[in-house]
Amino acid sequence: MKGKLPLREEVAQEMTWRLEDIYPDEALWEEDLRQAREIASRIKGYKGQLGENAGYLYTVLRLYDECTLKLDRVGGYSFMRQDQDTGNAHYQELELKAQSAAVRISEELAFIEPEILAIPDEVLERFCDEESGIRDYAVTLREIRRRKDHTLSGEMEALLASAGEMAQTASNGFGMLSNADLKFPSVTDREGNEIQISNGRFVPLQMSPDRELRREVFEKFYGRYSEFQNTWAALYDGQVKQQIFYARARKYPSTFEAAVDGNNVDPAVCDRLIESVHRKMDYMHRYVALRRKMLGVDELHMYDVYMPIVADFDRKFTYEEAQDLSLKALAPLGEEYLSVVRKAYEERWIDVCENEGKRSGAYSSGVYGVHPYMLLNYTETLDDVFTLVHEMGHSMHTWYSEHAQSHLNSRYKIFVAEVASTTNEILLLEYLLARAEDPREKAYLLNHYMESFKGTVYRQTMFEEFERRSNAMAEAGQPLTAGALCDLYLELNKEYFGPAMVSDPLIAYEWCRIPHFYYNFYVYQYATSFSAAVAIAHRILEQGESAVKPYLEFLKSGCTQDPVSLLKIAGVDLSTSQPVDEALDVFGDVVAQMEAFSF
Repeated sequence: MKGKLPLREEVAQEMTWRLEDIYPDEALWEEDLRQAREIASRIKGYKGQLGENAGYLYTVLRLYDECTLKLDRVGGYSFMRQDQDTGNAHYQELELKAQSAAVRISEELAFIEPEILAIPDEVLERFCDEESGIRDYAVTLREIRRRKDHTLSGEMEALLASAGEMAQTASNGFGMLSNADLKFPSVTDREGNEIQISNGRFVPLQMSPDRELRREVFEKFYGRYSEFQNTWAALYDGQVKQQIFYARARKYPSTFEAAVDGNNVDPAVCDRLIESVHRKMDYMHRYVALRRKMLGVDELHMYDVYMPIVADFDRKFTYEEAQDLSLKALAPLGEEYLSVVRKAYEERWIDVCENEGKRSGAYSSGVYGVHPYMLLNYTETLDDVFTLVHEMGHSMHTWYSEHAQSHLNSRYKIFVAEVASTTNEILLLEYLLARAEDPREKAYLLNHYMESFKGTVYRQTMFEEFERRSNAMAEAGQPLTAGALCDLYLELNKEYFGPAMVSDPLIAYEWCRIPHFYYNFYVYQYATSFSAAVAIAHRILEQGESAVKPYLEFLKSGCTQDPVSLLKIAGVDLSTSQPVDEALDVFGDVVAQMEAFSF
């Protein structure tokens, strides 16, 4: 059949990742899994004794490091094997075995943190003098003890852990209703083709040049969500209530402060993000007005948000061309950086092509002591080239951290995880813009830049405001009814999109379909990371080596400092409003360039 996806075994070997670098033989995987379980049993034998002497504490820290390293390798191998062919029953079995072992070991080792917290500061210092190896785990100990005021007794921690699966009910229910049970009506396009609407097809259909089709899809899609509005509200209310439960159990004043403390980030960072976005809201409103003008409509509606305002730049890039383009765009990062990128291409760190049963999307995954891996589904579009450099940024961050830091110290926080990937994207975008000769190509690239700002800074900050305000409502005892949530979301939508946009009433139900609202205040990190990346990329392009050197030091730092301090190494200070303000000024400049275009 024409267009049929190849089976996994039909994909050329050079286009697949070489997972044999982790385990050349599955018997070695089984042995590491067995050893991880055996080490966990040995650690459990020290329960109740960590505060007795330095030797016991050091032994447990060393064994914990060894156990988690083996679990990371076992889990990394099994989930990547499954992702390359999700229908493979053998790989499904491997992944289930790895997950089961990880859960069991986590339960067995739950005593470690409470016992470490129970050791008085002066005793811990004496232990470090008596056994110098303990200092190798200073970062881990500091992170555990930082949360001392919010860590409970061993028995209470075990109780909270046992509630973990129950706490996922709202999130799981959202996933099942949204992805499995919710069915949408069909629409008919101008050619008479009947198209079933789905979550996956919604955005592509909203990009159709047929405006009447876009309107019909929008109304039927959100109309379907509105039919279950009370169920969505009950699920979201359940999610917020479990966040309140854990925050109060751990003695945090709010769910938001509990969430950001997990990343060791000052809540003021997010406050400043929201303040900066509000100060620069006129840029967003100018972008919306520009979209209305370029689409040539009297009224811009929410079903016009995804319609490209510049015809797609239809040049295709073979994978080899994408590799070459990435090396040219990332050249400002220096030869050392490029040499590792070449190694990734030459030594099969990347699974490139789509095949039947392969996981969709793209990601980067590190395996300490081996090298990072990247999963792509490359189809030769310019967006795919951006995805390649994005995931390469993640992988290079992982590579530098793992080569400079010990296993436990290499695990950088999610707060900084999107910085390196987005820095690479901006370097590629600036490279292409500097060399674009065709006005349509330049307009396409400027539009890509604007869409990145709109989707990553403004939209994610709007989501953050929705989360913060809805959580505050619940904490104050206000019921999170469908009506209250819709009113809040519609108010924010009008504020962010401004007077040039008709905020159609049905957009009030968009909150119902956002999975990130079940991730516990995750979204603000997209906006801060993007802002930091804009600053870093421009510093590199303007200052060269003097900016590259501290940036690479940041990449090498793992989790050795709190995230805001780590970004200061790269020259970005998120303890001030400057990085976000300056990033949004870049957005304003891009909007101005686009406003000056005439077609």
